[in-house]
Amino acid sequence: MKTALSTTTNTLSLKAIFTDFKEITKAGLAISVLFSSIAGYLLGFNEDQPFQWSVLLMLCVGGYCMVGASNAFNQVIEKDIDALMDRTKNRPVPSGRMSANVALLVASLLTLIGLTLLYLINPKTAMFGAISIFLYTSVYTPLKTVTSLSVFVGAFPGAIPFMLGWVAATGNFGIEAGTLFLIQFFWQFPHFWSIGWFLYEDYEKAGIFMLPTGKKDKGTALQVILYTVWLIIASLLPCVGYTGKLFISPYTAVIVFLLGIWMLYYAVRLYNVKTAKAARTLMLVSVSYISLLQLVYIIDKFLR
Repeated sequence: MKTALSTTTNTLSLKAIFTDFKEITKAGLAISVLFSSIAGYLLGFNEDQPFQWSVLLMLCVGGYCMVGASNAFNQVIEKDIDALMDRTKNRPVPSGRMSANVALLVASLLTLIGLTLLYLINPKTAMFGAISIFLYTSVYTPLKTVTSLSVFVGAFPGAIPFMLGWVAATGNFGIEAGTLFLIQFFWQFPHFWSIGWFLYEDYEKAGIFMLPTGKKDKGTALQVILYTVWLIIASLLPCVGYTGKLFISPYTAVIVFLLGIWMLYYAVRLYNVKTAKAARTLMLVSVSYISLLQLVYIIDKFLR
């Protein structure tokens, strides 16, 4: 009887630990970010730098560790702020299920493991991984309660994963990796401003600034539209012949353009109706856009 009870307790404890690990590393977000790195790797490998399962595996595990570490450091730094918001108050640290010291240890171990694996791929991949985690934890996170420019700063580490895959595949940072960076950089703004819009009241409780004008107004919505246009232009750059080995066919460019118009429609809709529902819809569309764009790029490469 005691053995059965002990086994059940241990199982529950392991489940609770696993659940907290997923929450402290934001597993869903980490996996979606990882998809960008995988897409970049699939676009980057070629005859001179052939596909290697070992590199892809190290990129996946190392990439997850780096994103997970960033999220864990973030939750340690923002534990008091998280406790004020409905969306975040049940996270492991603010809820008291995990101490800040344990979370810090987890973040540090993930950083060491992640950087080691990325360095084994090549030094440049590890360098960009280190830059990403530094900017996210040491610059972006503290700025969130100071200025809405935090979104601009956060766009830099947020744009690294797509190009990181290319650097992992080739060992080089050139016009190709720079273009992938540019695409995901411009994508950050409509995505995070739409989040800042429909979670405005929750962020306001914690004194977090997300929207460029500080308000849910036409000024913010207009900037969402403008950055969506820049995103569309950046996404079409690989079809003009000036982005090195990164190239898409004219037919694929049409599909990419239509995807952009789809996202732009919802950006304009936010401008017109200015509701939390419209902002949430735009956020979901933006996630679909970047995932579909990456899939379209990959399919184009393998069909040519």
